[in-house]
Order: sequence, then C-alpha cells, then structure tokens
Amino acid sequence: MLTSSQTDTIISQAFAHGVSEGLAPLCVAIIDAGGHLLALRRDHRASIGRPQIALGKAAGCLSLGVGGRTLAKMAADRPRFVDSLSSVLPNGCVPVPGGVLIRDDSGTILGAVGVTGDVSEKDEACAVAGLQAAGLVPDTGAA
Repeated sequence: MLTSSQTDTIISQAFAHGVSEGLAPLCVAIIDAGGHLLALRRDHRASIGRPQIALGKAAGCLSLGVGGRTLAKMAADRPRFVDSLSSVLPNGCVPVPGGVLIRDDSGTILGAVGVTGDVSEKDEACAVAGLQAAGLVPDTGAA
C-alpha cells in the first residue's frame, strides 16, 4: 500500500527532476493498485488536459499490468486492441512512456504513476526519479 508520504515524495521529486532538466511544466498522477486516484499535481503553467493525460498514462499501465514502454509496443503491434482501451477503461489509456508501474522490493504492484508535460521519455525519467526517491521500484516496461 502506498503511503501519503511516498506519494508526496514521488510528486515532489518528479517535479524537482523536471525543473533540474529544464522540462516543460508537468502534471503527475498517482493511482493505487485498485486504480483509485491518490494524488495529482499540475504545474499551474501546464496545459489544461494534462491531468487527464497523466491519469490515462497511469491507468493504462495498471489496467494491463505493464509499463508504458510495453504498452507503447503493444499499441504498435495491436493498434485496434489498444485503441479500444480508452473507451472501456474508466480513466482511459495513453500508451506511451511516462506511465510507470509502482512495485515494491518483492515485485508486487502497488499502483502506477503517470507524468506528462514534456516528451514522453523525459516524462518517464521524472516518474522514475520520483519513485526511486520514495524507495520504490519503477517498472517502465523497458526490456
């Protein structure tokens, strides 16, 4: 189970990484293993749709139990299937890097984080930085 201290750390460190790298304004969404929104923070300069995109990145990963990179590959290999997910999943599905599963040391999925605002690979780096700072294991779906 994710704690409020962990979610605070994930968000603050994801934002700090974005600032240190000079990235565009970010939005971070964190959901628990049941898909419930635990925390969301949007930089006031981030565009209006960023909360939904961040949530869609996290929800897509959690719904299929894979990181954003695997989800992106699935979208390339099976576009009709992945396209259909946005209409059947309650929080949509954005199949790109920046969606990261949150695991504990034993590999159990605790939830997912979605970061958006810059290019997907940079969004993912922010999510990874936040999760590592919180002592959690990021699963990006990279081989």
